[in-house]
Amino acid sequence: MENEQEERRPWVRRRVLVGSVVGCAVLGGVLVLLPWGPADGEPPAPTPGAQALTAVTTGVPAALPDLAVLIGERESHLRKHPKDAESWAVLGAAYVEQGRRTADAGYYPKAERVLRTSLKVRAKGNVEALSGMAALAGARRDFRAARKWGEAALRLEPKRWTTYPLLIDAYTGLGDHKAAKKSLDRLLELRSGPAVMARAAAVYRDHGWREDAAASLSDAAAAAEAPAERAAYLERGGQLAWERGDREAALRHFQEAVRLDPDQRAAFAGQGRALAALGRTTEALNAYRVALAKQPLPQYALELGELYQSLGLGQAARVQYDVLHDRVRAARAGGADEELLLGRFEADHGDPESAVRRLRAEWKRQPGIAVADALGWALHRAGEDEEALRFAKIATDKAKGGGVRSALYAYHRGMIERDLELAGPARRHLQEALRINPYFSTLHVSRARQALEELGEPADEPLPEGD
Repeated sequence: MENEQEERRPWVRRRVLVGSVVGCAVLGGVLVLLPWGPADGEPPAPTPGAQALTAVTTGVPAALPDLAVLIGERESHLRKHPKDAESWAVLGAAYVEQGRRTADAGYYPKAERVLRTSLKVRAKGNVEALSGMAALAGARRDFRAARKWGEAALRLEPKRWTTYPLLIDAYTGLGDHKAAKKSLDRLLELRSGPAVMARAAAVYRDHGWREDAAASLSDAAAAAEAPAERAAYLERGGQLAWERGDREAALRHFQEAVRLDPDQRAAFAGQGRALAALGRTTEALNAYRVALAKQPLPQYALELGELYQSLGLGQAARVQYDVLHDRVRAARAGGADEELLLGRFEADHGDPESAVRRLRAEWKRQPGIAVADALGWALHRAGEDEEALRFAKIATDKAKGGGVRSALYAYHRGMIERDLELAGPARRHLQEALRINPYFSTLHVSRARQALEELGEPADEPLPEGD
């Protein structure tokens, strides 16, 4: 415990430092980016295209209408100036963001074409296009490619701070948490401000430092000026609240995010989770339907299907599982990797053997913590509990990188241990899952409680420590 505290102190100090200087950083950024008006008058407000340009070139969430304006402006400009490598790179980054925000993977091939055009127009020193390729690979969940492109951009400009968030995502997806931490350390040395605080929060969360993560996101939301940016950080704060089982706080975060930016579509799905946990089922179903209509991610179809299944509505659940497959096919057509999600689905609702094959291949490509958990669960469902436990330990042991406090991961490990007749560890991990988030799954919470009841609970065995 003492060593863990020593390790955390510089991280916490950096977060405090970020918070203390954010006001100056934001002000400085605005002064640089806004077009200047007459010396004796107020500068005019930036146009929607200019606002989106600032956002996509600094990795900040952009408002969808502004993003559409920027795309239209750059497409028009490039028809007249096809040798403008920087504009090609900006257009590519805008396509990536549009695809990510709308869950339309059809934007990704377009992004790749224009980014490669930028590299063809200016082959040397084109850090903007290299960064765009890293962002594209990250959006497609191709973390090896994201690392390759990000490191190439970093070699050209080691002090370009916007490259480090791309690398943090890539290293995390590959399970290289030391490299992710090192990249965050460097990012904090180079930059402060809301975007950096939000990125730091994600790393804190992966290390299990949930209070630090929540504080960083709160600071980021308070400091953000654009509604779309603030809404994005509130949505992430809602996710953190949900992960610790705070249904009411999660719902408030998600509702405020949607109020600020009606296009913050992930917040609709977040409302669905929180409302279902609060027993407000009709509202939850409606929230999920809105999320799927506006941002048809296969993950949302899976969650809605499981909600229907928990209500005994099997036919409605199967309809959503068909939607999931349709969305996975569309994502694949755009070059996106949805094998992790499909493996999770097959393990619980389809063919566990198929899930094992998919997830073994995914583990070889990019051995992140989420893949370790999913592969362990798929092996368990396929009856291979000894091997399953090895991967469940990777997902949950801090020494192996699994520092994130996940109720689902703890539940998976507990159920595997139960079937291996490891009653003590199984009881501890199932209790831990319910302490972390008593509402973590519409399907699995009841199974966790039933398994605990069957295991019994010795009076002299303490419950796991809370937060």
